Amino acid sequence: MFFNLPFIVAALLVILGIITMLIKRNLIKMIMGLALVEAGVNLLLVSIGYRAGGIAPIFTSAPDGVMVMPTVQAMTLTNIVIGIATTALLLSFVMVIYRMYGTANAEKVRKLRG
Repeated sequence: MFFNLPFIVAALLVILGIITMLIKRNLIKMIMGLALVEAGVNLLLVSIGYRAGGIAPIFTSAPDGVMVMPTVQAMTLTNIVIGIATTALLLSFVMVIYRMYGTANAEKVRKLRG
């Protein structure tokens, strides 16, 4: 049961993030939903690479044994960097939209466009 807990929490984070992006109309809250999805994916990647009793693969004189998977750790770090850049870019878009339209509500911005 506890072995599957990180996978369950990752799935809940992704589902909660998708629901937040679909239900909320505030652009900031939609970006927060995207951040939840990214956190869920990162947790999933780290959970996939976990090995019980594993040794970090950075040691050159490590004893014989199971090593953790370094690939998913590298993918997670890359995903974190890309997620921060994407979030910063989206927040700057929201700032420009707020300056132009005076609101961060997606429905109102869509109506003002026409």
